[in-house]
Amino acid sequence: MAPYRVLVVDDSAFMRKIISDLILQDEQFVIAATAVNGIEAVSAAAEHKPDVITMDLEMPKMNGIEALQLIMKATPTPIIMLSGISEDNTRDTIKALQYGAFDFIRKPTSPASGDIVTVGEQLIEKLRAAVQARRGVKAEAAASVQTREPVEYRPKTPSKNELPETQNGKILKPRGTTSPATAPDKPSGELKTKAKAPLAAKTAVPNTKPVKQDKAGLLDKKTEIKPKAANQQKPPEVKQGTVKPPAAGGKKAGSAASFKHLVAIGTSTGGPRALHEVVCSLPGDFPAPVLIVQHMPPKFTKSLAQRLDSFSALTVVEAEQGMRVSTGFVYIAPGGYHMELARDNAGYAIQLTEAPQRNGHRPSVDVMFESLLPFKELERHAVIMTGMGSDGAKGMKSLAEHGAASTIAEAEETCVVYGMPRSAVECGAAKTVLPLQGIASKLVSAVFI
Repeated sequence: MAPYRVLVVDDSAFMRKIISDLILQDEQFVIAATAVNGIEAVSAAAEHKPDVITMDLEMPKMNGIEALQLIMKATPTPIIMLSGISEDNTRDTIKALQYGAFDFIRKPTSPASGDIVTVGEQLIEKLRAAVQARRGVKAEAAASVQTREPVEYRPKTPSKNELPETQNGKILKPRGTTSPATAPDKPSGELKTKAKAPLAAKTAVPNTKPVKQDKAGLLDKKTEIKPKAANQQKPPEVKQGTVKPPAAGGKKAGSAASFKHLVAIGTSTGGPRALHEVVCSLPGDFPAPVLIVQHMPPKFTKSLAQRLDSFSALTVVEAEQGMRVSTGFVYIAPGGYHMELARDNAGYAIQLTEAPQRNGHRPSVDVMFESLLPFKELERHAVIMTGMGSDGAKGMKSLAEHGAASTIAEAEETCVVYGMPRSAVECGAAKTVLPLQGIASKLVSAVFI
């Protein structure tokens, strides 16, 4: 079989060389062409018709987001964004994913930086997944630059069907939104404490102390926790005085004591767009908290929460240690931490740990799902959407076997990568299979009873 052809786009000759060398370590790929800015990228994509593209975010003349949008309109191709870790970079990366980028990796700093091997492995993994998913790109391309208005809520930006304005090759902020230079560190009203900051009271679970990480910020993927048997699990308790939910920021405030339903969603590659579709379609009076694990590194989950919050009728936050769980809120697990549900006499709360990776991930969907097993008093609704691998399938199956109200997998035809949902279906965990556009309405009908 002929090797897959890659277009490498970056304004730095040094970075083009590094990325090209990493790609050529796998004999399945060759470099079809390189480009130094977005204008050249659009032209090269049309001329060379590559199987996959790597795209820098910040470039002169035309940046990566603008080039992405034009390519997805004219010659739909899987695009992997290369991102730095600054606040602006993480914010723009989330935008790119919602506009149709297949996935992203963090840029390597230099061949001697220590993370080059990890970055190379991640890049090859994502390139392979991208070419395998290429058949679905054209069918999804038209939807990749369109979004829908949330139910019963006027988003903070005036329209989600408009692409951002551009000038001199730069993305301008949509009217009525906050510019990157003045954007708050957290969604409006969100608490300032971090998971490792001192709290009034810590959860009564011993393994919350941060563990030592490697240079890439992750533990060895081979290190896994064995799931506990269901009859050995006890609900983690949270002592009084823990952090309360952040202010709703003008949205409808919920209650930490009055809900009987809880939704938990797991996703990976293609997840930001899928989450946008589902979360922004839930009404402001949705009577269930929503817990989300999206496979992402630290800092990017914060930008994802801010982005979703700007469109959703619900308040979307990056979860913090001890944060009270309440209706009206969506809690996204922070990159680098597992997220679990805990309980005390005052109600339910978020518990974050830095326990070893599960299924190669932290946060892990399986860890989140398994933490829900003891809470049989709740109507638990588990959802797995697009993503590589099988994370979440075992946890969903355990929930299904222990009284979950609903277990839902995204259908293959709408998945960017049909990996995690496939595993959930094949092991019998998912009792319902729905296209992406039907998941929110299914959840609404399930909890409004």
